[in-house]
Amino acid sequence: MDTVLSLKNVTKSYENHIAVNDVSFDVPKGSIFGLLGPNGAGKTSLIRIVTTITKADKGIVELNGNSISSKHPAQIGYMPEERGLYKKMKVGEQLMYLARLKGMSKVDAKAAIDHWLQKFEIESWWNKKIDELSKGMQQKIQFIATVVHNPPLLILDEPFSGLDPINTNLIKQEIDNIRDTGTSIIFSTHRMEQVEEICEYIVLINNGKNVLEGRVDEVKANFKENLFKVEFKGLLGNDVLNALNVVEKKENSVTVKLDDSNASNAALQKFIQSGVQVISFNEILPTLNEIFIKRVGEYNTNE
Repeated sequence: MDTVLSLKNVTKSYENHIAVNDVSFDVPKGSIFGLLGPNGAGKTSLIRIVTTITKADKGIVELNGNSISSKHPAQIGYMPEERGLYKKMKVGEQLMYLARLKGMSKVDAKAAIDHWLQKFEIESWWNKKIDELSKGMQQKIQFIATVVHNPPLLILDEPFSGLDPINTNLIKQEIDNIRDTGTSIIFSTHRMEQVEEICEYIVLINNGKNVLEGRVDEVKANFKENLFKVEFKGLLGNDVLNALNVVEKKENSVTVKLDDSNASNAALQKFIQSGVQVISFNEILPTLNEIFIKRVGEYNTNE
């Protein structure tokens, strides 16, 4: 697996507090990678280390195989949760200034900014001051500032905050498009449903430690409990119900817990042979939110 970012045994302390404790993980190239954890878990400290705002006390951080240095921020687009726009500057001069800071020429910066303003249909905003824009409008400008220099790594911290559903979908679509060009994206959020929707990989940080990581589909499979929901039409006899471990029963559906997922075919046959019309037979996989709560709870109990 090719990686754009690699952390190996990274540790960071502030006075008597260990913010990051021996954390290791890899971000695959061309992926959307969820950085998860409760408040105070160490996510922000990790982001600051990756963006060279602070330096790790121990460990190795590599971007495209090279040790992270002061030269690398130009290869990273960082959208912090606390937005960093200058309120009295005009949109155009703000974006030009930030693009030039990332090493773009004036000509290239103007072309890239025009491209994004046209894409979002906001060309008329060029001479508007930032403080004249709504929070959602400012969010679009912050997003453009983050991606305008076409970096190989994006770090997006709560990128949908303040956006209405239409603009949320617009930014989601652009995130997918950027990923499809080969850019890697670290996505940090408290919204588990958003992670489940757009992320391919995750790492869960708790109390500064890495407590869970992997592909989203594999993580969910590892935490499954062999629960299956069956929806049907007709009268289901007690012989079928008594033969299975029924967790929940409703008028036209039941949820059963099997010994393992391989027993699903036999269970389905019992329903078919009973004479009911099976409408659906689906395995219930845990949500990332359920996994998040369970794993953090287990970790805190064992500490």
